[in-house]
Amino acid sequence: MKYILTLLLSSTLSFASIDTLKSFKANFTQTITDEKNKSLVYRGQIIASKPQNALWNYKKPIKKNVYINSFRVVVVEPEIEQVIIRNIKSDFDFFKILKSAKQINKNTYEAKYRESKFTIIIEKEIIKSISYIDEFENNVKIIFSNQEQNKKINNEIFIPKYPLEFDVIRD
Repeated sequence: MKYILTLLLSSTLSFASIDTLKSFKANFTQTITDEKNKSLVYRGQIIASKPQNALWNYKKPIKKNVYINSFRVVVVEPEIEQVIIRNIKSDFDFFKILKSAKQINKNTYEAKYRESKFTIIIEKEIIKSISYIDEFENNVKIIFSNQEQNKKINNEIFIPKYPLEFDVIRD
C-alpha cells in the first residue's frame, strides 16, 4: 500500500494544469509525523512525467531511489546494497482520479482515492505541497521547491540503475 500511495503522489504532481502538464521536477521536503507528534524529515528530488513515470531521489537522511511506472516500483537502497522490486496489482487510472479532484478554495484542492484524502496546494499553477494520512495513520506533508513543469525529460532516467552485486528482493 505504501508504494501505491507513492505512485498516487507521483501522479498527483500532474494536477496543477491537468490538460497541459506533461512533466514535473522539483526538490522536496517530506515530513512524516506519527500519533506521538514525532517527525521524520526526508529531502530529495522528484522527477515525473506522463503517463506514470517517476523517480523519487531521496538524499537525506538516507540515500534511496524509488523508480515508479505504471506496472512496477523499484526501490534501490545503496546504503544496504538492496533492491526491492514490486509489481503493481491495481487497475486505477491516476489521472482520472486527479481530474475528479475538487477545488476547496483558491489554492487548495482535494483528491480522494479509496479511503485516503490528498490535499494539494497550488500557487500560480505551480504545485507547492501535498498532504495526506498514510496507511499507518501518519500525517505526511511534502513541500516542493525549485519546481520545473513541462520541461523535456529523457525517459532513460526512469530505468532503475543499481550494481549487479546488490541483493534483489522481488515482492
